[in-house]
Amino acid sequence: MAMLGALVATVAGLLLVALLVAAAAARLAPFLWQDLMFFATMVRSSLRCHRRLRRRPAVTLLDVFRQHARSRPRQPLLRFQDDIYTFEDMDRASNRAAWALSRRLGLRSGSTVAVFLPNEPAYVWTWLALAKLGCAMACLNCNVRGRALRHALEAAHATLVLASPELREAVEEVLPDLQRDGVRVFYLSQVSPTPGVEALLGAIEAAPDEPPPAWHRAGVTANSKAMYIYTSGTTGLPKAAVITEMKLLMVASLARICGLRADDVVYTTLPLYHSAGLLVGIGGCLDIGATCVLRSKFSASQFWADCRRYNVTVIQYVGELMRYLCNTPQRPDDREHGVRMALGNGLRAEVWKEFLRRFGPVAIWEFYGATEGNAGFINYTGKVGAVGRANRFLQLFAPFELIRYDVEQDEPVRDERGLCVPVRAGETGLLVVKITKNTPFHGYAGDSQKTEKKILRDVLAKGDAFFNSGDLLLMDGQRFIYFQDRVGDTFRWKGENVATTEVEATLALVSFIQEVNVYGVAVPGCEGRCGMAAVCLKAGAAFDGDELFAFTRDTLPAYAAPRFVRIQVRPRAPSSSARTTWSGRVLTPVPSGTVCSSATTPAAPTCP
Repeated sequence: MAMLGALVATVAGLLLVALLVAAAAARLAPFLWQDLMFFATMVRSSLRCHRRLRRRPAVTLLDVFRQHARSRPRQPLLRFQDDIYTFEDMDRASNRAAWALSRRLGLRSGSTVAVFLPNEPAYVWTWLALAKLGCAMACLNCNVRGRALRHALEAAHATLVLASPELREAVEEVLPDLQRDGVRVFYLSQVSPTPGVEALLGAIEAAPDEPPPAWHRAGVTANSKAMYIYTSGTTGLPKAAVITEMKLLMVASLARICGLRADDVVYTTLPLYHSAGLLVGIGGCLDIGATCVLRSKFSASQFWADCRRYNVTVIQYVGELMRYLCNTPQRPDDREHGVRMALGNGLRAEVWKEFLRRFGPVAIWEFYGATEGNAGFINYTGKVGAVGRANRFLQLFAPFELIRYDVEQDEPVRDERGLCVPVRAGETGLLVVKITKNTPFHGYAGDSQKTEKKILRDVLAKGDAFFNSGDLLLMDGQRFIYFQDRVGDTFRWKGENVATTEVEATLALVSFIQEVNVYGVAVPGCEGRCGMAAVCLKAGAAFDGDELFAFTRDTLPAYAAPRFVRIQVRPRAPSSSARTTWSGRVLTPVPSGTVCSSATTPAAPTCP
């Protein structure tokens, strides 16, 4: 008994010591356990992706989808309005499209096909069809027009455009130029409203639905180009970011990492030409075998009704979307839904808190990442307002740094050795991510100079290379990361990146404008920044708000058109204060109600 008592005392003593050590560790690193668990999750996900793509032949996201189509053919993959498309339905539809594209149009592996479609089921089966032929898909923004549309096609070297008749005006505007350059255009419809553009849907529906030959994808590897997704980056016209098969699989696994299950129903109203809607939303469902409810456009008034109608359990968001939901009139059934999780980015802390108070305990998985970026953050602890956490374990595999940035000079601050200077905790710095084998940067299609401009060299040591995110972030004392602002010639509005140089080049064509400078200004109660145009009028010309409004409506996407105009003797580039907060005079609407001219009362503008 004495020995047993001694043994019990010893074990109790060891347990007490372990508890004391654990308590001390918890005080010193309160999120250590969550960091370790998330690190383990990321490692498992990464290993799964690498194992799949290292096989011969490689197992891509398309192959994962096919496995679900074979094992659970009746499982709904996509719901759109009143229609349901199972995994088998989508597999057969994409087979028919692949046969039609290869036989009728002569499409072969290695080609790039541009998709100019709104949110609709055809987007998904077209993507899968192109993948089955070994072709890369260029995801055209439905809002681009004219010069920007032609540039997007040229950047990705697209030889074929599959479009919707809904975008007829945009197609017809550039059609003569495309025909001159040998770019073929087809509508995915039964009839064509445009002379010279053939309707392809009849041929697709008449094609066989068995799988196309495997030799179409015989050469596909982890580094093969799967698609191009356009981003404004930090300057200039939209760039075609390269998405490889490996990156496609890794981004699609983000939903799984956040806890998406096969029995979940994901609701997305985000545009499929963006990586969040296509890769995280649709791609996540292809990866895990879940169901996606797709809506053509976001509607705040119908959002929760749709969630109840389709038994939605997971929603996708951007910050602006969540703010719209919180601004709707309160209803007694605000909490009557089955949504358990929300995935997205750009959610401000005050909107985050209001959303949870109003709509119930939904798990918010906020994340940060650039389409072309080589790493990102996920807020796996639920810290309100943070975009993620600097996990020390993951940082060993994906090294990053926040460095001092001179906003006035628009460049990083360097020390006497020519190296960049890391910021301290609590200071805002430019996020840069080291380019390594684990975190490659594939750049942009069509212009190596644009790729090189996103690489920052000699950052922490001579000869190193980092991806320049173009974003200013802050890390607090507990290593939580907070988004602060963008740098360069881009601002974000209505969930879209706006390239100021592109808008300036367009507005310079207005008859009465001599010079123009465009930048974003913060507007109270709004996400992102609203477009401001400082203009200098031509000698003897008068400002015409109606003409400017009509011009921007016809030539620019709605989110890119400036909502405010400042008339100056000579426009000049905005200072750092103009980029970070509203400064200046209140702006009164001109007759159009959208473009504004200067007034004299000093105050902040209201949200347009």
